[in-house]
This record gives sequence, C-alpha cells and structure tokens, in this order.
Amino acid sequence: MESLAILANIAEIVGVIIVVGGLFFAVLQLRQFRQQQRELAAIELFRFYGDAQFTKAFNRVMHMTDEMTAEEMRSDEDGLEDAAMLISSTMENIGVMTYQRIVPFTVVNHLIGASAIVLWNKLRLWTHTVREETDNDFMFEWFQWLVDRLDEFDDTDERPAHEALTDWVPQNLSKG
Repeated sequence: MESLAILANIAEIVGVIIVVGGLFFAVLQLRQFRQQQRELAAIELFRFYGDAQFTKAFNRVMHMTDEMTAEEMRSDEDGLEDAAMLISSTMENIGVMTYQRIVPFTVVNHLIGASAIVLWNKLRLWTHTVREETDNDFMFEWFQWLVDRLDEFDDTDERPAHEALTDWVPQNLSKG
C-alpha cells in the first residue's frame, strides 16, 4: 500500500514535469513561429521594392522636385500621379505592417528608411491636396506615420551602412 502511494506521488511529479515541459515547448514554438512570420514579412517588404512596376514608379517620383504640386503631377502625360499612387499605397501598407509589428521597425528603417523619407518629401504636397479634395484626412495616413517615426528614431550615425558598419561580423563567425 505504501509503495502504491509512492508510485502515485512519482506519477504526479512526472505529470507536472510533463505539463511544465509541454508549456515551455509551446512557448518556444510560438516564439519560433512569430520569428518566421517577421522574416516572411521582411521578405515581402523586399519584394515590394523588387517589383518592376514599383521600381519604375519609384524612379519617376525620385526625379520629381519636392515642391511639385498635384496639378503639375496631373499635367504629366507619363502617369506621374499613377506612380505617386502606387508609391503611397505601398508605403501605406508598410506603415501598417510596421505599426502592427509584423515587420520589425529596424528592418523597415534599414531597408527603406531614407527612401521613405525622400519619397514623402516629394509626395507631401500631392498627399495634402488629395486629402483636401476627398475631404479625407486618413488618405495615406500610415505613410505619413511611418515617415514621422523614421524621422523620430533616426540613427545618430550619419554615415551610410557601407562606411558605418565595417566591423560587422555574421553571427557565430569570426575572422581567423
């Protein structure tokens, strides 16, 4: 009878260990899943920039002046306003994904930070005109939010990555 009580106690202890181990494993799996989701979102972000249509729009907008008005954009026969719409819609999506922490802010900052700020500066007047025309202050709000955050959390190092990060080494590797 006493050995039966000892076995029951051992079974309880083993059961608790199994439950705790299962919870630990579940938490570990959840963390891995979230990391995979962030990595997939970063890949999608990279795809946005690799798309030929986006690249063409990006190039068109980058060659605009910062003070170009919506009227001037609309008078362009090569579809400059269409390029602005594609850029703004894409940046809107990236802003929402950043806010929702689907894509880590540091990845967004390193991948498109400077470009997003330049693009916003070129499309700012057009965006404000579109907001007024549609009576909708929410047009491209996440694009503006993203740029505001990128400006706010700007890296203090003013050098480009190829100069500032010369001492970088891949994880688990070292020279020699």
